[in-house]
Amino acid sequence: MTEKDVNIVQELLREVRPHQIYVAADLADPHGTHRKCTDAVLAAVDEAKRNGESWLDDCRIWMYRGAWDEWAIEDIEMCVPMSPEELRQKRMAILKHSSQMESAPFLGNDERLFWQRAEDRNRATAALYESLGLTSYEAMEAFVRYKL
Repeated sequence: MTEKDVNIVQELLREVRPHQIYVAADLADPHGTHRKCTDAVLAAVDEAKRNGESWLDDCRIWMYRGAWDEWAIEDIEMCVPMSPEELRQKRMAILKHSSQMESAPFLGNDERLFWQRAEDRNRATAALYESLGLTSYEAMEAFVRYKL
């Protein structure tokens, strides 16, 4: 990551003035892309904070997990339910990335493809919420808020 990368993200954030930003929290992913992208976004946000940019007052940064592991239930701060169709759309989005179409490196003996692990993780999160007496969904994506 270079200053040029951070500047690109800064310009985009200034233009969009987002209310929500989503970043990967799997910073040890095998490809290294999650860490680079998250670092660039957080560096741009830090600079905006130093500059006192007002759009940050109404902005929340949400961290998500990849296919490797889910947040502990007690750490989850927002969980978004997914219908079967939305889960299919997520799979198709994952498959648009050529790096996700093959077996991704994984610590352990898990031979599932990336999209299969992601779907299974999202379904397991939904099952956990259902076991706690909450509404049943096909799958759920969990998030933890990054504190500015």
